[in-house]
Amino acid sequence: MANNNNLADNDLREVKQLGMWASIASLSYVFWLVGGMELVERIAYYGVKASAGLYAKAPVSEGGLGITLSDYGIIISVWAILQTFIPVFTGGISDRVGYKETIFASTIIKIAGYLCMAFFPSFWGFLGGAMLLAAGTGIFKPGIQGTLVLATRRDNSSMAWGIFYQVVNIGGFLGPLVAVHMRQLSWDNVFYACAAIISLNFLFLLAYKEPGKEERLERAAKIKSGEIQQEALWKDAWHELKKPVVIYYMLVFSGFWFLFNALFDVLPIHISEWVDTSVIVTSLFGPEGTSNGILQFWLGLNNEGTKVMPEGMLNLNAGMIMTTCFLVAALTAKYRITTAMLGGCLLSIFAFVLIGYTNAAWMIVLAIAMFSLGEMMISPKKNEFMGNIAPEGKKAMYLGFVMLPQGIGWGLEGYFGPKLYEHYASKENFSRQMLEQEGMSATEVAAIPQGEAFTTLVSYTGESAQQLTQTLYNAHNIGMAWYIIAAIGSISAVGIYIYGKWLLQMQKTQA
Repeated sequence: MANNNNLADNDLREVKQLGMWASIASLSYVFWLVGGMELVERIAYYGVKASAGLYAKAPVSEGGLGITLSDYGIIISVWAILQTFIPVFTGGISDRVGYKETIFASTIIKIAGYLCMAFFPSFWGFLGGAMLLAAGTGIFKPGIQGTLVLATRRDNSSMAWGIFYQVVNIGGFLGPLVAVHMRQLSWDNVFYACAAIISLNFLFLLAYKEPGKEERLERAAKIKSGEIQQEALWKDAWHELKKPVVIYYMLVFSGFWFLFNALFDVLPIHISEWVDTSVIVTSLFGPEGTSNGILQFWLGLNNEGTKVMPEGMLNLNAGMIMTTCFLVAALTAKYRITTAMLGGCLLSIFAFVLIGYTNAAWMIVLAIAMFSLGEMMISPKKNEFMGNIAPEGKKAMYLGFVMLPQGIGWGLEGYFGPKLYEHYASKENFSRQMLEQEGMSATEVAAIPQGEAFTTLVSYTGESAQQLTQTLYNAHNIGMAWYIIAAIGSISAVGIYIYGKWLLQMQKTQA
C-alpha cells in the first residue's frame, strides 16, 4: 500500500486521551442532547429491525407476511444498500445545509416508513416502508454524528464515542422489548408504536443548538460572494473517497459488517427455529416459569413467562453494551484504534463458530455475549477514527463514509445471509422434505401455506414439536451457514491487521 499526497489534509495523529472521569466531565450539553435523539431513534428502529425476519416468515394466518427467506433477503438487501449509501452524499449536505434541518427532514421520512409498513402488510408494502426507513436513517445519521464530532475534542473522543454508543444501545435494548410485547397483540401495533416513538425527536429539536453554525454560515457567505470556491457536492465527496485511507478502510471492514448484520438479520430466525429457550427460564425460575409482568417485559419473555423470545435473547447484546461500553471504551483508549478493532473482529468470529457448533440455549447466550464484547471494541472506534482523520468542514461527510463498508457488508449479507440460512438451516424446507418422506404427496406439501410446514409436520406425525426439532437438527448440517459467515469475517480480520500496519507507517511519515 503506497503513500499518496491526497492524505495531506487528513490528520492521522492519535492524540493521548483524558482519563475516564475527566472525559465524562468535559462533555457538553449538546453531546447529551444528540445522545437522547439517537436513543429515541434507535428504540423505534430496532423495534422493527429486531423482529423483521420473524414478521417476514410468520404465516399470513398469524398476521405475518408469509414470504420465503429469499424474498426477505431482497427486502433487507435493498434496505441495506439505501441506508448505507445515502449518507455518503447526505453527509456533505448536512455540512452545508445544517444538521438541525436534515435531522428534522429525516424524522418525517422515518414516520412515513413505519406507517407504510402498518398500512400495507405485504411484500411490496414492507419493502416500501423499509426504503423510506433506509432513506430517513441515511439522512439522520450524519447530522447527529457530525454534531457529536463538533461537540467533542480529540483528547476526549474515545470516551465520547464509547458513551454515545452506550446510550444508543439503551435504545437498541428497549426497541426489541417494545416489539416483543406489541407483536403478541398484533403486528401492526409494532409499526404504530415505532412511529409514535420517533415523533418524540421533534421535542429534542426544540432544545437543539447546532455547534459550529456561525462558522458554517460564514463559510456559506464567502462561497456566495465568490471569496471561496466550492466544488459540486458529488465531486467533493468523490475527491475524498478516492483517498487510499478511505478506500482501504472501506474494503477491509466490509467483511466484519457482513458478520455483524447476520447476527441481527438471521440469528433471531435461527433461535426461533432451533433453540429451546425455555431451558433458560427453567434455570432461572423453575419449570413453571414466571408470571411476574416486570420480569417478562425486561427479559423479553412470552406472555406465559415460559420461554425467552428471540428478540429477548438478542437483547443481551444491547443490554451488555448499554451497561459496560464506557468501561470497554476506557480500556481500549490505551491501544491503537486499529488494534482494538482487530481484537473485536476476532472475538465476533469465535462467537459465530460457537453458534454453528451448538443449539444449546446457554451456549447461544455465551456466543451473543462474546459478539457483544467484540462489537464494543470495534463499532464505536469506526466513528472515532473517521471523525478524527476528516478534514475541517467535512466531518459529517466522513462519518457518512463510515457507512460505505457497512453498505457493502450489509448489502451482501442482506441478500446472501438469508439464502445461506435457507439452504443449510431452514426448518420450513426440512419439514417439507420430511413430510414427503413420511408419505405426504408432493402436491399436498406444495399446497401448505408458507410458514406452516413445521406445524403441519407435528400434526401429521403426532410427535412433539421439541422431539421433531431435535430430529431435524441432528439430520442436517445446520452449523455450516454460520461457519461460512465466520470465514468471511476471518478475511476481514486479516485485512484489518494489514491496514493497521500500513496506517502506522503513514503516521510515522506524516510525523
